[in-house]
Amino acid sequence: MSKIFPKSANRLPLQILIFLVLFGGVATAGVTYYMTPKYTRVGYAPVQPVPFSHALHAGQLGLDCRFCHSNVEKSGHSNIPSSQTCMNCHNQVRKDSALLAPVRSSYETGEAVPWVWIHTTPDHVYFNHAAHVNRGVSCVECHGKINEMDVVAQAKPLSMGFCIECHRNPKTRVREKADVFNLDSQTIAAKAGVEAGMKFISDWKIKPPESCSGCHR
Repeated sequence: MSKIFPKSANRLPLQILIFLVLFGGVATAGVTYYMTPKYTRVGYAPVQPVPFSHALHAGQLGLDCRFCHSNVEKSGHSNIPSSQTCMNCHNQVRKDSALLAPVRSSYETGEAVPWVWIHTTPDHVYFNHAAHVNRGVSCVECHGKINEMDVVAQAKPLSMGFCIECHRNPKTRVREKADVFNLDSQTIAAKAGVEAGMKFISDWKIKPPESCSGCHR
């Protein structure tokens, strides 16, 4: 047998084992680093059944976010507007546009427009929109400058690390309540300094949870 296999073959099992350990470590590190919302979700911009431009509606026309997302201050979820909301304007504006056919059909039949959901969190994550906007967290903190987007894309990772970073340092993220839905506004800290942000946090008794139970319920 020694004439068939060289002596160096005795080291082959150990070399294979070392290779598998190193390969497994590199693969695990790569998946851990890259298979996160920062890489898999940011930039996600699906084709929608109706080409709705936030840059036009929220930017150029200046529509308040709450005109469409009317429950955002009262509900845990920011509702998608009904076709009735759209038709309040589009029964006069571009009322015969082929692009708005799904909206007119929804209005007539009562079947919802099949919008593609963009900003999502796992089922085991609890997030309350009302709790955030009523304490000075603007839409742009999670959704980016959506008033400049012709096609809505996910701008922030919305990962656990992203949320924890904000919960640990809310003083640099909050705005005056009057500025929450002004998507061009600045945070209190940006306008008046970090101390002003800290005072707002103290006055409004803002204490974001940092424990697991705060978001995993």
